[in-house]
Amino acid sequence: MRSVLIASLSIGFASASPWGRGGHNWNGHHGSNKLNVQVGDRPYYLVNDMDNGPLKEKLQSCSEGPFSATEFTIAHRGASLQFPEETFEAWTAAARQGAGVLECDVAFTQDKQLVCRHDQCDLHYTTNILATPLAAKCTTPFTPASGSTSASAKCCTSDITLAEFKSLCGKMEGQNVNATTVAEYIDGTPDFRTDVYATCGTVASHKEYIEFTDSLGLKFTPELKTPGVPMPFGTPDYTQAAYAQQLIDEYKAAGIDPKRVYPQSFLVDDVYYWIQHEPNYGKQAVYLTEPTIDPAGFDAAVANLTTYRENGVNIIAPSIAGLLALDAEGKIVPSSYAKESKRLGMEIITWSFDRSGPVATWEADEYYYSTVIPAMKKDGDLYTVLDVLARQVGVSKVFSDWPASVTYYANCFRL
Repeated sequence: MRSVLIASLSIGFASASPWGRGGHNWNGHHGSNKLNVQVGDRPYYLVNDMDNGPLKEKLQSCSEGPFSATEFTIAHRGASLQFPEETFEAWTAAARQGAGVLECDVAFTQDKQLVCRHDQCDLHYTTNILATPLAAKCTTPFTPASGSTSASAKCCTSDITLAEFKSLCGKMEGQNVNATTVAEYIDGTPDFRTDVYATCGTVASHKEYIEFTDSLGLKFTPELKTPGVPMPFGTPDYTQAAYAQQLIDEYKAAGIDPKRVYPQSFLVDDVYYWIQHEPNYGKQAVYLTEPTIDPAGFDAAVANLTTYRENGVNIIAPSIAGLLALDAEGKIVPSSYAKESKRLGMEIITWSFDRSGPVATWEADEYYYSTVIPAMKKDGDLYTVLDVLARQVGVSKVFSDWPASVTYYANCFRL
């Protein structure tokens, strides 16, 4: 069935999306922020799956709303659990689900224009580029699987121009590493996501994302991506600093109030650059961290928080796993990283809620919840995690691939 779907998907790539390839029906008005928020079925499924107790009773008491947009909810790549990430379709769904902040991961093209992609070199598994003539421009062409060697390809935004990028269609993230054909390779959507809405996701430039988000009166969190090519790129003056400045310049050119922008990066030097050179934006710059990526270095990661704070970093954004631990009784509690961030007076944001598949399918090293997996028995336990993050860790915002799940909780607790 999946192979039939991908065939129809490939045909759909050649047609216009509901938004149109030359323009967009954004269904919003400049600064209106009046979309009717709809949380859909998933929050109710999660609540129903919870163990009986005070938290479940509280969440049940909020079942009929009303629900409104909340800045506690950040759309991680849009509503990317069901819609192609970093597309107008994903952002529109996220806004409908009450996300008060929309994310665009910012990469650059061959002609040094900024576009929204989660990784500079992810086009081969997030768009249809391999099924188009632009495949000839990819850094590494498609190579089919053979014996014990997996299928591979590498296509980067820096391989093509902005105009060429805009001709692509977004698809659900994923690739089939056992593929012997391009069609099979593209057909790699994880089982817990869906291709139902992935007929031709409308990709966007960073400027278009700004215009769209502004039209709904929402806030912005652009993530400057770690370059997938050596810097400087193309010309000697396109350095990492120039790239970081270009991101801010596009908000200034659009007349966006810095208070509405949370620029972020996994590279602390990017954050330091904004703090030093664009202080109005730098005061809300977010340093994304992964303190659990090397468990042996966790204590050092905690100690480094003091350095970040002393250098002007106000907002820290570790993964969910970095903020949580288990106590002696196996209950989920704030980690030492969370406690130290709070002691230093840092605002805490975390990522990414409702990105993984069903809890019953998780492996022992499931990334986003790796420090608390023994306490996770079923999908309803996700709300236990969110409750600890909100009421014990004290996070200010939560990235989510299905924003409605966070919006429901935030509205219930008036966050």
